[in-house]
Amino acid sequence: MTGLTSDSSPPVGNHRIAHISLDEETILWRNADVEQERRVAIYDLIEENTFKPVRSAERGAKGPYRLALSVIDGRLAMEISDEKEQLLETLLIGLARFRRPIREYFAICDSYYQAIRKATPAEIETIDMARRGIHNNAAELLVERLEGKVETDFATARRLFTLICVLHIKG
Repeated sequence: MTGLTSDSSPPVGNHRIAHISLDEETILWRNADVEQERRVAIYDLIEENTFKPVRSAERGAKGPYRLALSVIDGRLAMEISDEKEQLLETLLIGLARFRRPIREYFAICDSYYQAIRKATPAEIETIDMARRGIHNNAAELLVERLEGKVETDFATARRLFTLICVLHIKG
């Protein structure tokens, strides 16, 4: 797994992600544009996020947390550990409801990357607005699916959705 860790040490008890990794075996292929999206999503996520695993917090876990993402049998596996890499819990989230948003997001991103190379600024802006709309809707769906499991904010859910998409690249 590859990941990134925050350079600054947040205060103990901070409910946030300090390290995130993706199961590289799940990711079969990605181009330079997708790799850049992955890097930006991880960097932004580590810099600013809200992430409180409800059951772990009820048992006294205070964070910050380490999060490992993978796809197992069509479900998103979220392994949540403490700073000492002690596994706190693993959440499995069904991805069936995300198939369409993921497909739509990939399609609009392809259009966006092509537009950047040859379209007018107005055309690029229109495609980018559509891309943000799909991304926002998927983030809202993720917040809904995490309800009762993880307390998070919209910006964190957006970045997590980007990483979920990266895990679905099949080449």
